Amino acid sequence: QVPVVESGGGLVQAGGSLRLSCAASGRTFSFSTMGWFRQAPGKEREFVAAISSTGSTTYHADSVKGRFTISRDNAKNTMYLQMNSLKPEDTAVYYCASYRFYGAVTTTPRVSDFQSWGQGTQVTVAS
Repeated sequence: QVPVVESGGGLVQAGGSLRLSCAASGRTFSFSTMGWFRQAPGKEREFVAAISSTGSTTYHADSVKGRFTISRDNAKNTMYLQMNSLKPEDTAVYYCASYRFYGAVTTTPRVSDFQSWGQGTQVTVAS
C-alpha cells in the first residue's frame, strides 16, 4: 500500500487550468501503478487516469483525453494531474490511489482495483 495526500485543488473559471499533486510516503511508490479518480456530488467515483510505475504507460478516460495529462516523478515520490481546458462538469473531489495489481492499466479500471485512497482535493470549475 502507498499512503498518499492530494493537493492543488481550487476554484477556477471554465477554460482554465490546475495541476493536482499526489504526494506519497514510503518506499513502494516507485514500484506502484497509480491512478486518479473523481467524484462529483450525487455521483459514483469515476476513473480519470492511470500511470505505470516507471511512467512509460498512461491511460486516460475518454472524458478527459486531450485535456488532462497524468505524470509522475519517482525521485519526489509524487504524481501529478495537469488539467487544462477545464469544464464545469469537471467539478468534483479528486482522489489518488495505488493499483492493487502488477502491471499497467490499459483499460478502464474499477474503483475496487485501487487502494490506499487519499482524502481528496476539491476542484470547482465555474461557468
